[in-house]
Amino acid sequence: MRSRNLVLLLIFISQSILAQTVTEMPLYPAAIPGAKISAVKEQIIFTNGGVRISSVITPTLTKFSPAKANGMSVIICPGGGYGRLAIDHEGVDIAKAFNQLGITGFVLKYRLPNDSIMVDKTTGPLQDAQQAIRMVRQQSAAWGLNPAKIGIMGFSAGGHLASTAATHFNMLADQTTKDTTSVRPDFAILIYPVISFDDSIAHKGSKTNLMGKNPTADQVKLFSNELQVTKNSPPAFLVHAGDDGTVPVENSIRYYQACIKNKVVAEMHLYPKGGHGFGMNNKTTNDKWFDRLTNWLNAIQ
Repeated sequence: MRSRNLVLLLIFISQSILAQTVTEMPLYPAAIPGAKISAVKEQIIFTNGGVRISSVITPTLTKFSPAKANGMSVIICPGGGYGRLAIDHEGVDIAKAFNQLGITGFVLKYRLPNDSIMVDKTTGPLQDAQQAIRMVRQQSAAWGLNPAKIGIMGFSAGGHLASTAATHFNMLADQTTKDTTSVRPDFAILIYPVISFDDSIAHKGSKTNLMGKNPTADQVKLFSNELQVTKNSPPAFLVHAGDDGTVPVENSIRYYQACIKNKVVAEMHLYPKGGHGFGMNNKTTNDKWFDRLTNWLNAIQ
């Protein structure tokens, strides 16, 4: 069943390709730091026309190369409450859209927090995000990319991971590495993101999956990323819907306010409706947030 699912996933990705060249690569060249040997198996589920991946054991980075690259790249973290990955409409579809702009897209299949497969599940996803940034920066010359134009993007819980990478780059999740390559992203794109673990606005599923049922006050503060923004945080672009019943819009608002307070360049687009998980297309409006993002990316170059 697993091999059949893998074949179906590869077919799905191949059918999504236009002029792009797609390459899936292991995130780590050898052993995965902090990993445990486990009987857990990766699951690929096709549901309601979408693709979901859970129980990720071996993280990968899939590079979508445009026909003519402009040097900018974005690492994309799909959402799914830190319990699964919406790899299609919050991953592959986004990389395809970036390719139309000449931007190289990287879809990150990151490990989801699980005590069975990692020594510290609170830092496992961040370790993968930091390794992805490190990898792209190290290979930038070979791939024709600008090492100073590497962004990170995330949806929902993937937005929490992206905002963690944007605020915790001085905290190496893999404390065994001797690599000094910078893991600071050059910009962050946060789409209906989980930002805060303040109980009043937290997405409880993401909070529990990442930190367990009884996190300490220090853990909650550490991973409430509106509290971790500094003047050195990268520019941020945020999108959210006011009627989001899953991740309250206050998550984006607090991050935006933290950016303004710390004089970090930020732009936020709030739509009155759209709910949660709309991906590229908020059907309640004719305005396309990806067009707004395109303008912003052109402005920060």
